[in-house]
Amino acid sequence: MKILGISGSPRKDDRTGTYKLVRTVLEATALDYDLVSLQGKRIDGCIACLGCVNDNICKVKDDMTDLRDKIVEADGYVIGAPNYYSTLNAKTHAFLERFFQFRHQEGNTLWGKLGVAVGVGGTIGNFPADDIEKFYDYNFIETVAKVGGQGAASCFSCGYGETCRVGISNLLLGEGVKITPDMIPDVAKQPDVMKAAEEAGKTLAARLTAGHDREKITADVQAKMDVRKAEMMKKLQHSV
Repeated sequence: MKILGISGSPRKDDRTGTYKLVRTVLEATALDYDLVSLQGKRIDGCIACLGCVNDNICKVKDDMTDLRDKIVEADGYVIGAPNYYSTLNAKTHAFLERFFQFRHQEGNTLWGKLGVAVGVGGTIGNFPADDIEKFYDYNFIETVAKVGGQGAASCFSCGYGETCRVGISNLLLGEGVKITPDMIPDVAKQPDVMKAAEEAGKTLAARLTAGHDREKITADVQAKMDVRKAEMMKKLQHSV
């Protein structure tokens, strides 16, 4: 069994809670894994050129080309992203957009695989983790766990965090705050978050090594998507 871990943070690995949490999940699996940081990589979004229609291989030439084989070969995924404006950051979003290459002609390369979604934000990481789950759903990948933690927002290191009234340091700690190293959020210092990451890794490993039925998982996620589609159509009908 092989797991692919993706840290979508643009920060260097030693400065990002996203990388720390993804690595913690992977290590807890005790399985073979590959951890890739998107920091410094060029990954553009899908350009809807449809060059992948016939062979399910994206024709956009950038660093995603080298990652394709890793995505295909993996049995499970641990994908993490930071919270930008209550959603995924652009690079992680672009990475996941490019999964469109696998969908044509009912391409089932990813169907029935398993994933963990990881999010880190200045307050909470729920939003990016939820968005990653949506991308999993569209590719019929089951989300077995989601992990969210509080990371070090840029306001703590921008130089104006103590005086900017709309900065997160002021919003969280109040006006007149004096920033000290001990108050800067770090997922590694959040026992509940780290435990959740470890439990997510163990859950992923247990599912992968139990001989998971990819056809059943695919059917279950398809059923979930059918419910979502029905709800969306109902809203559209009420709006006209």
